[in-house]
Amino acid sequence: MTIPDPASPSSSLAALEARLAQDLSYLGWPARNWMPPRQAANGEAMIDVAIIGGGQAGLAASVALAQLGIRAVVFDRSPAGSEGPWATTARMETLRSPKELTGPALGLPALTFRAWFEAQFGLEAWAAMDKIPRLQWMDYLVWYRRVMNVDVRNGMTVTAIHPLPDATGVRLDLRSSEGEVSSVLARRLVLATGRDGLGGPAVPAFVDALPRSKWAHSSDEMDYGKLKGLRVGVIGAGSSAMDSAATALEAGAHSVELLIRRPDLPRVNKGKGAGVPGLTQGHYDLPDELKWRIRHYINVLNVPPPHGSTLRVSRHSNAFFNFGCPVLSVESKGDAMVVSTPKGDFEFDFLIVSTGFKVDWPNRPEFAAIAPHVRTWKDRFTPAPGDEDQELSDSPDLGPSFEFKARTPGECPGLGRIHCFCYPAALSHGTVSGDIPAISDGAKRLASGIASLFYREDFDQHWAYLQEFAEPELFGDEWTPALPPKERN
Repeated sequence: MTIPDPASPSSSLAALEARLAQDLSYLGWPARNWMPPRQAANGEAMIDVAIIGGGQAGLAASVALAQLGIRAVVFDRSPAGSEGPWATTARMETLRSPKELTGPALGLPALTFRAWFEAQFGLEAWAAMDKIPRLQWMDYLVWYRRVMNVDVRNGMTVTAIHPLPDATGVRLDLRSSEGEVSSVLARRLVLATGRDGLGGPAVPAFVDALPRSKWAHSSDEMDYGKLKGLRVGVIGAGSSAMDSAATALEAGAHSVELLIRRPDLPRVNKGKGAGVPGLTQGHYDLPDELKWRIRHYINVLNVPPPHGSTLRVSRHSNAFFNFGCPVLSVESKGDAMVVSTPKGDFEFDFLIVSTGFKVDWPNRPEFAAIAPHVRTWKDRFTPAPGDEDQELSDSPDLGPSFEFKARTPGECPGLGRIHCFCYPAALSHGTVSGDIPAISDGAKRLASGIASLFYREDFDQHWAYLQEFAEPELFGDEWTPALPPKERN
């Protein structure tokens, strides 16, 4: 994918940024800070909202909160410019989403990717573009962060989160990239932790037979150059499988065999067909049975890999699509391995498993204090026979503001101050907490919900302020009292 060279990028971007600044001024954005300062019982200051994750969800959440006058601080373990998967583990050439989607722009035309792109490359380049190049999307998010003045603290890994015993906030234990440890207190915490937000890769058991140096998950950071000349097997046929296979082929792999469990690739992206405003806004209010029906249906039919990603693989003569090939067993064979399938045995030098992600609390030690207490869908809903779905069963059962609920009421005070704004929220809220199409809708829902919770919690202070408010509209000299009619000349 060739990215056009910008023409006079400094002046064009400056003009766009001036336009955006004017729009923000017209809208009174960010709003005035109406939040009363809070301290913990020990006198330690508390920030309004802490957000874990500085990718597109964390940025959108922070900006949506700022629109409502709520200050957020974002913590991300990656260096600046490497937040999210775009510049690290993602390997697609372009995004899947149509370029016209407004993503995290939150209703601001001057904040859209299109405005940013056209300001640098022009209308003709926009018209010629099919899909957005992956690394260019990262460049856009870096710009978004700068122009919206998002407070991101990079190189900060959250090592533990602890709801306060008095249920007034959440403590975050942090470790900097230099190894320094610290902690902060926040009244509320947002987990904007992405696709693997409450766990990690779903790794099949058969890789246990292999040395760790002989396999990788498609989400691993890895130098694909080391696959040059090797026989590579790729398990799966989704987007990440195609991107991993293509990257290996482009790095000079001797061959790539895709082992695909299904007899064919799905043709239709059912998730795209579900993406209407009614569902975006109304999914949370659906009965449980209908929420499950939609998400399970999409899971069962699977999302096909993008057209371009599939062609990126098939254009190589040393790429092989093997259908009806679930893995039966894997055995080491010297420096190689043998993978057995119903269609026969394959010998590989390296294996890439593209098997998705799962909710996996033990894989996230920072959540150890809350993991046993989070209520999941399997705690409250039993699907119809034949509709069982492990991913959905493990999903957290969230409240209207994406907040966790306790499995046993009262057993984890403060758990409801943690908001799950990442992929596992999809069953409760729909796909509004990570994917580009509805990320602004999700961020606005999150922000308005948090604002409402804060107001209710601080009502006594706001009531006192209302009673004390004494800014006059009138001073008493704007009129002259009339004389009674009989006293008038």
